[in-house]
Amino acid sequence: MKKIVLLGLTLVALVIFGGSLLSLRRQYNFPNYGAPPYFEEEDGTEQDLGRFGNLLKWVRPEGPLRVGLQAGHWKNSELPDELVKLRKTSGGTSNGNTAEWEVNLAICKEIKKILEKEDIVVDILPATVPTSYWADAFVSIHADGSTSPKTSGFKVAAPRRDLTGKANGLIALIKQEYAKITGFDEDPNITMNMSGYYAFSWRRFEHAIHPMTPAAILETGFLTNPTEARMLIKNPQIPAQAIAQALINFLKP
Repeated sequence: MKKIVLLGLTLVALVIFGGSLLSLRRQYNFPNYGAPPYFEEEDGTEQDLGRFGNLLKWVRPEGPLRVGLQAGHWKNSELPDELVKLRKTSGGTSNGNTAEWEVNLAICKEIKKILEKEDIVVDILPATVPTSYWADAFVSIHADGSTSPKTSGFKVAAPRRDLTGKANGLIALIKQEYAKITGFDEDPNITMNMSGYYAFSWRRFEHAIHPMTPAAILETGFLTNPTEARMLIKNPQIPAQAIAQALINFLKP
């Protein structure tokens, strides 16, 4: 009898534990927020460059410093056929009022103002990345969400494959400046949706960054957290200042 009771209690514990894991997964992969769903890449090595097989001879194009800023989810409905699965990932909202793409775009515009004063050319890009887009740095701007209004923090990730060797340096600078200027805590829960972000997947998609583009994806905070949403929506110049300073430090050390 004791064995039966013990077995029953064990099963109950497993059900509860499994439910907790599912809850956490939902919390950090909230379906309407942040980076779109992860596309698992085929196995391969960094030497498997496909149409970029001439990278050993690659040199930086002549011209001024250039930054690409992607406003996450902006113009999602215009994504090309190769990304048709993402057309309905419209992002989330803050209390049902302000759409995530609006927050992302506002921050990008503020960053652009700052960087252009430093003679840095800035492209603000929608969800569709130009074919094999190249820049001295590329940052995809998003905002996160959770089922709990208490969940908070920003997070930033580099591509799973980084042939430039510079992405980790870029995200380190973003972390440093973002925490300092916004006062937000860092959320360490990096998802595959971030490191495997479609705009980084140059081996799989035409509409992705060039493999020699240092890149990062930033979840600027939680739109479902009242405190963070207030700053992101009402004062986009604050997160923008942090991101812009990190980019300036990266490009003009």
